[in-house]
Amino acid sequence: MLPFMLDTLMRTADLSLVALGLSLVYGLVRFANIAHMQYAMTGAFLTAGGLQLGMPLLLAMLLAAVLCGLLSVLLHHWVFQPLLKSGTANAMIGSLAVSMVIIAVMLGAEGSAPVSFNLPMGSMWEFAGARLSSDRLFSLIITLSLILVFALVLFWTPQGRAVRALASNRELAAASGLNATAIVHVVNLVAGMLASLGGSMMAMQGSAYINQGNDLMLPVLAAAILGGLGNPLGAVFGALLIAITETLITNVDFGSLIDGQMAFVPVTWVNACSFVMLLLALWLRPFGLFNREVRRV
Repeated sequence: MLPFMLDTLMRTADLSLVALGLSLVYGLVRFANIAHMQYAMTGAFLTAGGLQLGMPLLLAMLLAAVLCGLLSVLLHHWVFQPLLKSGTANAMIGSLAVSMVIIAVMLGAEGSAPVSFNLPMGSMWEFAGARLSSDRLFSLIITLSLILVFALVLFWTPQGRAVRALASNRELAAASGLNATAIVHVVNLVAGMLASLGGSMMAMQGSAYINQGNDLMLPVLAAAILGGLGNPLGAVFGALLIAITETLITNVDFGSLIDGQMAFVPVTWVNACSFVMLLLALWLRPFGLFNREVRRV
């Protein structure tokens, strides 16, 4: 049971920061940014580049996060904001095009080979049949800390109240004197930084690779939709549900239930299993588990 719980928490950590940022931006601009997952891939490569220059891990991750946050702001200001004037559908199609451009640029800059972080060998703990590395523990602690800090800022600070007010009623918030453009830019900065940190921590367990963003796209979108697009903390809970489904499906020996021989679901079917769970959830709750924002996609 403990190994299952740890695997679930690790997968949740992989998805939650990226899903949180995607849902946060959607709450203000009302379109799902397909390019958001590529910020995670870009952040992973930038972190790897910082490590190759001799930077400490935390400094490399922070610098990569800032750069990806600025990239998110610039793309929103110069690309997505003009596209939104002609409708959310155009903005979503434009974000898909931007996603392809980012992949092409990174492919030209880094090549198709994965880039390892080359970190020192960490400690490994084993208890109750479960194994946990120091790198994984670091990722779990950082992810949980960021989610807690985000929740505190969102619900207990004037800045968080301003974001929630703008997401709830843009016209009323503007009439109250809130600077909507500045808030949207800050939110995009934070979302890009969170995506970069999520991608970097995922790459710590393996390597940075070109298809990292594409591999994140389906589960992250599923998590954000499950939690209700526009509800950032709901997206974290959606990531937990997706992680539980993926871990359960890949760890159950279905053969022992049928003919006594070992038979597991292929790893390539994981996304399909996650989306079956998403379809079932949306069949029961058509607009997500926590709100009705998904109908605006």
